[in-house]
Amino acid sequence: MVCFEATKEFTFGGHGGSVDQVCWHASNPELLSTASGDKSVRIWDARYQKCAATINTKGENINITWSPDGNTIAVGNKEDLVTFIDSRTYKIKAEEQFNFEVNEISWNNQSSLFFLTNGQGCIHILSYPELELQHVLKAHPGTCICIEFDPTGRYFATGSADALVSLWDVDELACVRTFSRLDWPVRTISFSHDGQLLASASEDLVIDIAEVETVSEGSGTFPLKLPTFTVAWHPKMYLLAYACDDKEQYDRKRDTGNLKVFGFPSD
Repeated sequence: MVCFEATKEFTFGGHGGSVDQVCWHASNPELLSTASGDKSVRIWDARYQKCAATINTKGENINITWSPDGNTIAVGNKEDLVTFIDSRTYKIKAEEQFNFEVNEISWNNQSSLFFLTNGQGCIHILSYPELELQHVLKAHPGTCICIEFDPTGRYFATGSADALVSLWDVDELACVRTFSRLDWPVRTISFSHDGQLLASASEDLVIDIAEVETVSEGSGTFPLKLPTFTVAWHPKMYLLAYACDDKEQYDRKRDTGNLKVFGFPSD
């Protein structure tokens, strides 16, 4: 069993609205990015716990992903508009409007295909950068909410409104196993850097951490006080970034827009 010891938590403040999704740079362990309802994307420097750049976008952002080569950030908003940002210049280089509900987005590990999950339980697979439709995969009977690729290239995982996490073979586009330890719709999933652990979260007030190759066993759960709609493993270590749904209806004493990173060693 793979285990990790979380020792300290840091909070990164700055967004003017809720943080709806977070992702790390694929190869640079110091950089991570956030998508917020305040119509902006922020890039953070984890070494100093401060914002390195802010990019203003159209609409309230709900999903974000960083291309495996690290050069592009894609962010989607509530109007199903996906914006592509050059992460070296912090400039918007393209936008694509979709005519269906886009829940989450991701590149494959070669950055040659772009995946979108939708409200009909499907995964749309597009060529990149052309964004031409290649395949539509029926993944779940209910809304397909989130998607994540295994860093080793073997699998990708999806989370759904049916409270299941499904593990898929990349080459065969076939489901190989499911994880069913959450009771609420799965809002977010993330593979660890070595592909051995899969974190998932929802309104359950826990982050579930499962071993990818084992259905019956897991590395445990991480208890929370608020629903969690975004988690992201560090690209090189067992450090987990996440953001809770800290809107006022859940806790009027808390500020919104905070990013937390659990696992930094204590001083």
